[in-house]
Amino acid sequence: MDDARRSRERSRVAVAGASGLIGGALVRSLTADGHEVVRLVRHRPRSADEVRWDPEAGRVDTAGLTGCDAVVNLAGAGVGDHRWTDDYKTRIRSSRVHGTTALAEAVASMEQPPRVFLNGSAIGFYGETGDHPVDEEAPAGEGFLPSVCQEWEAAAAPARHAGVRTVFARTGLVVARGGGAWGRLFPLFRAGLGGRLGDGSQYWSFVSLHDEVAALRHLLDRADLSGPFNLTAPRPVTNREVTVAMGRVLHRPTPFAVPAPVLRVVLGEMAGDVLGSARVLPARLLESGFRFAFPEIDGAIRAALLGGGAGAGRGGETA
Repeated sequence: MDDARRSRERSRVAVAGASGLIGGALVRSLTADGHEVVRLVRHRPRSADEVRWDPEAGRVDTAGLTGCDAVVNLAGAGVGDHRWTDDYKTRIRSSRVHGTTALAEAVASMEQPPRVFLNGSAIGFYGETGDHPVDEEAPAGEGFLPSVCQEWEAAAAPARHAGVRTVFARTGLVVARGGGAWGRLFPLFRAGLGGRLGDGSQYWSFVSLHDEVAALRHLLDRADLSGPFNLTAPRPVTNREVTVAMGRVLHRPTPFAVPAPVLRVVLGEMAGDVLGSARVLPARLLESGFRFAFPEIDGAIRAALLGGGAGAGRGGETA
């Protein structure tokens, strides 16, 4: 679909997780292009653009979704927000699985359902891959995050069985100042306290916030795309390369290194995610014609510093 045709077509899109890093950027992008966005909220709606839902109870106000061309689910407790206690691991899993189940069942129950259900997921699906590159053809890994991702995606089955085009956005580490891993890294590196984690050999499959939003828009627009898509830049980099790039772009020294044993003491089980290596490639996204605006780590870091992605439009898209 060309840009001229897109500009004439205005859609109504429902977004769960609209207050998050990615959801907020997606909402700003859609709104800037003239699309109507409704936000799923847990409180009583305060405006016409809010629709109430209770993911834990499995309740969604389907009347508020009437006329939506797409439903996007990006809701879920932050993986890196807290130490992984048993209670918080339960919250990570339930917030994703219950929310997806509620929305998928709501979509499936509608007399006129949306054309597409775009559900969040993560490259945690693949688990530890070492230096071995994987794409969407690879099987799920083992451990907590892979099991969460499998349940998360499986929960969308009601929408898919109802004939709604269902897409899974397996997102990597988003390079942005406003949250996620990089939201914590930027202050450290600016202060000259940044450094590699462990031996730095682990691969980080990153994506700029700008390209993340552009890819989501691409997946929403393309009626021929369904199933899982890795939202990661084409060339994953090691943590050591990230450290060097951060120092180079910010003009700061990077003398420090946090030993793996220290990370395990401080972070507990979550240290496995920080020290683990996931070399994930966006094979299906590239095959679909998507082009990254920031395929290299230096450019992604610079874009984040300039605020790139906060209102990202279609910058990376050619299809």
